[in-house]
Amino acid sequence: MNKNLIFGLSIIIFSLFLINPAFSQEPGPPKIPEPSPEPKPIKIPDPEPIQEPFPEEGDAEKIKRLTEENAKLKEKIFNLQKQITELNKIIENLQSITLEQIKVIMELVNQLRETVFEKLLSPEITL
Repeated sequence: MNKNLIFGLSIIIFSLFLINPAFSQEPGPPKIPEPSPEPKPIKIPDPEPIQEPFPEEGDAEKIKRLTEENAKLKEKIFNLQKQITELNKIIENLQSITLEQIKVIMELVNQLRETVFEKLLSPEITL
């Protein structure tokens, strides 16, 4: 009887699974998620006000400071012009030295040519 009882209970449980709609149905389509709320736009920060570079200075002080800066710049320009003039003189001297060296080299080449072609290779007939 034990076998019959176990067999009967297993058939009843198995039939419950087949009859129960939760176990026998195929899964339905997935649920559509609800849209998330739109993010709030990022606010552009307000620009900081531009401060004056020298807020404590008055007009007379600004003029004085600018005049001093102008004088310093003129002095620098004068020094640079002086250096440029000196460098130009040095370049001219180097050019003249280079030209003189080229002349000397050309003279040496001529002397070598004369020595090789005229004195050493000249046909001397000795009788």
